[in-house]
Amino acid sequence: MYDRILVPTDGSDHSDLAIDHAMDLAEQFDAIVHVLFVVDQAGPSGHWDVAVEKQEATGEEVLDAVVALGNERSVDVERHLRRGMPSEEIVDAATDYEADLIVMGTQGRTGFSRIATAGSTTERVVRLTEIPTLVVGGAGAGDT
Repeated sequence: MYDRILVPTDGSDHSDLAIDHAMDLAEQFDAIVHVLFVVDQAGPSGHWDVAVEKQEATGEEVLDAVVALGNERSVDVERHLRRGMPSEEIVDAATDYEADLIVMGTQGRTGFSRIATAGSTTERVVRLTEIPTLVVGGAGAGDT
């Protein structure tokens, strides 16, 4: 049913829940997981290079952790780091990697950065893609 699953991550608890679901599905269907971290290039300028470098370093760490989890669970994981507007990059990546399914957490950003954008990244992806999208989480997701 699923051969290629795209799971975008920003390192948040909600993304971690989505990664777990994507891994479960990949095990069940012997699918490849494409894990994606998008360096968000939207926002104010000033100290831009430092902010982008910090996001890229975080992205590399997050992607490495997902690859390690895939190795532990015997799931093939391909890692991708892209730059741009997260919702657009996720939709483009799903097409580029021929994903059969997108698995996303409900939230990642909080506070002002979420309010400053028009709706959540997950909401925009669901509106922009024709690829089936599984949204994982909800109120209190990831709380222990």
